Amino acid sequence: MNIFHKIISWLLTPIFIFIFFITLCIFHVFQVISLNLFGYKGHKKSVDYMVFWLMQALRVLGARLPNMKQPNLPTDRPIIVVANHQSIYDVPAILWTFRKYHPKFVSKKELEYGTPAISYNLRHGGSVLIDRKDRKQSLTAMNQFSKYIAKNNYAGCIFPEGTRSKDGKMLDFKPAGMLMMFKSMKENPPIVVPVVIDNFWKIQRYYFKPIPFGINFQLKVLEPIDMKIWLEEGNSSTSLIAETEKRIKEALINKA
Repeated sequence: MNIFHKIISWLLTPIFIFIFFITLCIFHVFQVISLNLFGYKGHKKSVDYMVFWLMQALRVLGARLPNMKQPNLPTDRPIIVVANHQSIYDVPAILWTFRKYHPKFVSKKELEYGTPAISYNLRHGGSVLIDRKDRKQSLTAMNQFSKYIAKNNYAGCIFPEGTRSKDGKMLDFKPAGMLMMFKSMKENPPIVVPVVIDNFWKIQRYYFKPIPFGINFQLKVLEPIDMKIWLEEGNSSTSLIAETEKRIKEALINKA
């Protein structure tokens, strides 16, 4: 960053952080009220509004928001959204893009408490929290989560790298989680949707000291893969994971 860019970034970062946390606190209250008064539908609506405003908050930093146009996918089939992972903002971007399909996340148990709105949504919104140190708990939770997604024809969202990339370079996939999802959803095979996330890593590039001004965030939904057709053509679940990983990597390398 040049000196002017750095000064602007330092001036705007605390304003953004304030707006970010105020938004979380306000919508934490809204989530509690909407869930208790209106059940799942009310709670989901409050989460949709929350992620919309979290994304809009990035404009304070002079950011260009990604194209978050909803993809045209069937609503009578379960969906698995597979994305590379770069930052905390990957989640609201995916939540907003796939809001029509009731996106639920595979997340680490450490996020169960401690963060306003986000932790509450993870506990009550249908996502799954796994303990990465407890393999038995993780597999059991993933099995139950996958059946829940298949039963309701929702979108299960997963970051197979297991952790975020700190420099934008995609890490190798850890296939265990996806394999468990595929196995648990064999009665109602999902549509797998690869998603490419780019430049999101820059928001945490300097660990918020500061957040760079003018980031051009990018999100691209790639061609979906129907697992049912994939298997009928003689392919395996493992090769489906490899193909999904390949498409995301290629899209990152060949980005415009």
